[in-house]
Amino acid sequence: MLTLGLTPFLPEPHLLEKLRMLMAGTLARLIEIFDIVLHGTPWFLLAAKRVRMQLVNQ
Repeated sequence: MLTLGLTPFLPEPHLLEKLRMLMAGTLARLIEIFDIVLHGTPWFLLAAKRVRMQLVNQ
């Protein structure tokens, strides 16, 4: 499921391309913002689950 956030892989992973656009300030169109949310959701959910597991196991 995490690889879905990275597709297409060439010339660079899609999520990384969108994050670079966000940092450069060129992520302006609504479809691009939706795209970064869509591709970033699996990674966000993984991070949230890891944090939750760490908090429960303390």
